[in-house]
Amino acid sequence: MAQMNPAIEVQALSKTFPGGKKALRRVSLDVYAGEMVALIGASGSGKSTLIRHVAGLVQGDRVKNGGVVKVQGQTVQASGRIRNNVTSIRRNIGVTFQQFNLVSRMKVLKNVLAGLLGTVPRWRGTLGLFTKEEKLQAMHALHRVGIADTARQRAANLSGGQQQRAAIARTLVQGAKIILADEPIASLDPGSAKRVMEILSRINREDGITVLVSLHQVEYARRYCKRTVAMRDGVIAFDGPSMELDLDMLRSIYGEASEELVLPDAADGEILVADKPRQKVRINTPALEAAAA
Repeated sequence: MAQMNPAIEVQALSKTFPGGKKALRRVSLDVYAGEMVALIGASGSGKSTLIRHVAGLVQGDRVKNGGVVKVQGQTVQASGRIRNNVTSIRRNIGVTFQQFNLVSRMKVLKNVLAGLLGTVPRWRGTLGLFTKEEKLQAMHALHRVGIADTARQRAANLSGGQQQRAAIARTLVQGAKIILADEPIASLDPGSAKRVMEILSRINREDGITVLVSLHQVEYARRYCKRTVAMRDGVIAFDGPSMELDLDMLRSIYGEASEELVLPDAADGEILVADKPRQKVRINTPALEAAAA
């Protein structure tokens, strides 16, 4: 359940791209520890830009008394300047992208082990030398996302949905306290999209990991997230219970662009996963140890 301490704090954040396009306009947002929050919006609304700022990958406009981003109480950036210690802060932030960001020629297990690169000695990481315990940790993560049998395959041979699940496994190995998922299902078929969202929802419930996930269709927000933040033209147009985002509300926010956010065959909203009781995951440890060897 959400706690009183924000895991993510954004205060009056603005971003102007070359040419004068305003991507963010003094956006302020708190995401509390243990929440799973959907960030929705039509193309160009600013949701991906916001996620990249929270991750400390880009810096906002240089303004006084604004542009502050904090993660778990630590300042990532302020007034358009990213803090020098941002690398250590990022160790607690797992980021997944629409295009997965896996090394296609490398085996899945090694891609997942890359989540440890911020914690193991640099020379071991450079040489790809990992201990048996670290490999077993990666195998457990692959088991949790349902693709342990792909560990020895090249990432390029996996389907899009499997690659996204491998990227999520990498964040688990990293030990991330916060997952920022930027359009994780945008390029997936409906079945794969459902599996990825169920995995993120289960990790949120079972591990208490805070999840901020940007989505293109509101049905997934209503199904898997209790809270939705809707963006339009670089500002937050709605922040509240996902179930309040019915078609009329979407039309009032987005006008004709609301059709871009609704699946044509979607039922009008129910949360199916968020409140289900936790289920223990059965782990076949001997099999994972054999695969990790």
